Amino acid sequence: MKRTIKLAVVAALALGATSAFATNGSNLIGMGVKTRSMGGAGIGVSHGAESGLTNPALITGIKSDNEISFGGTLFMPDVKNDNGLMGMGAGGSDDSGSGDSDADMSIIPEISIVSKVNDNFYFGIGMWGTAGMGVDYEGSGQMEMSTNLQLMQFGVPLAYTSNGFSIGVTPIVQYGSLDIDYQAPVNAGGAAYGEGVAQDLKLGYNIGIAYEISNFTVGAVYKSQIDMEYDDQLSGAMQTFGIIDYDNDELSTPEEIGMGISYNMREHTFAVDYKRINWSDAEGYKDFEWEDQDVYIFGYEYDTGVWAVRLGYNYAESPIEEQSGFAGSTTAPGSNLINTFNLLGFPGIVESHYTIGGSYAFSEKISMDLGFVYAPEVEETFTNFANQDITTKHSQRSVSLGINYNF
Repeated sequence: MKRTIKLAVVAALALGATSAFATNGSNLIGMGVKTRSMGGAGIGVSHGAESGLTNPALITGIKSDNEISFGGTLFMPDVKNDNGLMGMGAGGSDDSGSGDSDADMSIIPEISIVSKVNDNFYFGIGMWGTAGMGVDYEGSGQMEMSTNLQLMQFGVPLAYTSNGFSIGVTPIVQYGSLDIDYQAPVNAGGAAYGEGVAQDLKLGYNIGIAYEISNFTVGAVYKSQIDMEYDDQLSGAMQTFGIIDYDNDELSTPEEIGMGISYNMREHTFAVDYKRINWSDAEGYKDFEWEDQDVYIFGYEYDTGVWAVRLGYNYAESPIEEQSGFAGSTTAPGSNLINTFNLLGFPGIVESHYTIGGSYAFSEKISMDLGFVYAPEVEETFTNFANQDITTKHSQRSVSLGINYNF
């Protein structure tokens, strides 16, 4: 067991060096292949070891004394931008026209391990890539904007169950890194900004409960806000653009609350989740006027015991809304500048996600999961800081693969 954990840690750290893009704002729709295959549903339905972050109370659903889930997601966003900054590039270059982001592929690791101590108590350990954003327009105009946010959580889920009721908590250590680089247009000073990668490590927690009665499982979860600080990133980016007194470098992982319910009828499981992501109270995001998201999730599973098929749908309205006018403040980003940075650097605007996946058990101990997520293209046009149109198009595809070992 100890050898397996050490190998999992090394693999996760190696994979975690890559960047991720996001789905619900800057948050992935789910952690684990089975969860993602059902649209992110997991608050009211157990996915065994995968449930450590989604709802820690449901790690009690493992089917043996020990379960290990190891896998990852190949994430492929497609982001295009059309900026109206005609002829205003630094050094006489032209920032107008369309540009495709080169940040179009990344790997997101997922490792979950859970052990049953006795009939009531379960514990685990896991590492998950949970969120991220990134674009790369270097060499294609668009202010040469390059951004890269990566978040990984290390957690130890603990759960207690008795008479159908379960409660769980996952203490979390979150690692984050942020890098922002761009070339300001001439009318914004023409300066280049880039301070390299800033990193931070902070603590948080998830708390979950679940209750099983007849063929129903009902669950609820709370995820704490985690206040990350990236030295000189946001403040430096704003000051280079002329917001001279802006001094905030916090970009918090937002608080979440969620509820879920599932119904099992022999081979069939139907699941519905709802969660609210509180972007408007998260440091950094609230300065860029991100709005709270209501996330609606529907999942279905047909499981024969040897093989399974899963379907899902996830919807959340974009947290990014156009801001009108210019605040004219030297202490906070103006409205048109917010529009520019949101659509150009952090375009978390996708809304609908269609998911499909399945599993196959090679033996009683080993099984494999496969999942696919597609987010159709969303297009937004706002007014940029030069009072011209800026248009971003964003779609996503991802493929997830996982191996499970029970013993």
